[in-house]
Amino acid sequence: MKFNISRRQFLSYGAVAAASAAVGFGFSGVSKKLKNHIPGLKPDPPYRFKPTRNQLIDLPEGFVTHAFSRTGEKMDDGLWVPGKHDGMAAFPGPNGKTILIRNHELTPTDKIVGPFGWNNEKINLVDTDKFYDSGHKVAPSLGATTTLIYDTQTMTLESHFLSLVGTIRNCAGGITPWNTWVTCEETVQKAQFTYEQDHGYNFEVPVTTSPGLVDAVPLKAMGRFNHEAIAVDNRTGIVYQTEDRDDSLFYRFLPDEPGQLVKGGRLQALIIRDKGAADTRNWKTPVHKIAPWLYEPILISQKLAVAWVDIENVEAPEDDLRKQGVEGKNTAMFARGEGIWFCGKSFYIACTNGGIEKKGQIWRYTPSPYEGTSREEKEPGTIELFIEPNDSTLMENADNLTVAPWGDLIICEDGPQDQYIVGVTPEGNTYQFARNASNTSEFAGSTFSPDGTTLFVNIQNPGVTIAITGPWGEIRQRKLA
Repeated sequence: MKFNISRRQFLSYGAVAAASAAVGFGFSGVSKKLKNHIPGLKPDPPYRFKPTRNQLIDLPEGFVTHAFSRTGEKMDDGLWVPGKHDGMAAFPGPNGKTILIRNHELTPTDKIVGPFGWNNEKINLVDTDKFYDSGHKVAPSLGATTTLIYDTQTMTLESHFLSLVGTIRNCAGGITPWNTWVTCEETVQKAQFTYEQDHGYNFEVPVTTSPGLVDAVPLKAMGRFNHEAIAVDNRTGIVYQTEDRDDSLFYRFLPDEPGQLVKGGRLQALIIRDKGAADTRNWKTPVHKIAPWLYEPILISQKLAVAWVDIENVEAPEDDLRKQGVEGKNTAMFARGEGIWFCGKSFYIACTNGGIEKKGQIWRYTPSPYEGTSREEKEPGTIELFIEPNDSTLMENADNLTVAPWGDLIICEDGPQDQYIVGVTPEGNTYQFARNASNTSEFAGSTFSPDGTTLFVNIQNPGVTIAITGPWGEIRQRKLA
């Protein structure tokens, strides 16, 4: 089935997905040094970092930043900017402006300011019927999205407001070709005590410049699990989903009506053919140390044919979708699936603690030309391990990711040491582009403005969004020293 969207929708989606899709982005291979998992390598090229004026982030010379929409600032709707800034995406707005939709990974008990203040004193400014879970109006769920309108030409924030509330731990999400943001709950909290609703769902937020809360409608057919992120194939409307668990699955959702996720569909999980119940994590266990001949890691750039299997009971009251898959359906197991981005003809997927040294992996999934139809078995999709550095100086615990207009992956780290924004070239080489100079909190929500001039990124704690501009062409040409 071909997913038809209007020319305007396609252009908008292309702008959001970055210009690399238009030029046929494709990672053609990997360097020999990464192919052999050799540790101790240094990032290439070795950029010299300089502190920026706000002292939040170190960048190569020539780049400038603007920090805005910090936790606790008053927004245009009279509410406060919630804490724990996380996943984010940029959309084209009117008159060349950029619309950002940003997640906030809050729970009812977080000791961080929420949109209504420390004691929810401003909750009367909103209609509690718009909440997904108001916590019996005693302990409201404070996970949320905010919408921001930004002018990249003047580097100014024009407005920001709360757009969805009543969810929990809105971690990452994904853009859609029909101009919405899907925000994901990274939780499987049940309805009990002060919680009125089961959690662990996706919610859709439209792109708008008009302040106001969207109706918080859970997309239950997409599954209840520890969601992380989603990405949509604009050719088919099929949605691919990651799960942030050590033993996670990789899911796809076949909507009954492409572009109308709320109308339901079919949830499936990936199987690697000829490798029943494959463990893609490449972890070594005590048994492997005693008998190393039993260790058979999946190799980089090895293309593996896949199949997909239906998952039942998708609302999973016992949080058992991944167990249903691995134990009963021979699905592949992944190491904390997190960021995912569609570009060109493939999806790039971060697995945060995959690899021999648990430093992270990046996978590439290329759908079948007949994806989601009865013909895909004749020409199946393929998945391959793109990089697995096994060296924290190259990449440490990849989380959110996006694709730059020049074709590199831009990855937010979430590791135990200094946090970097890491670039990955089409050849599979890594370079550190930016460093968190203020603390060791993770970067999150990396996304480029539709005009390609600005990289937006969040520092999760204490919660701030940063716009970065500068000589992007020099990065493309590798001329920085």
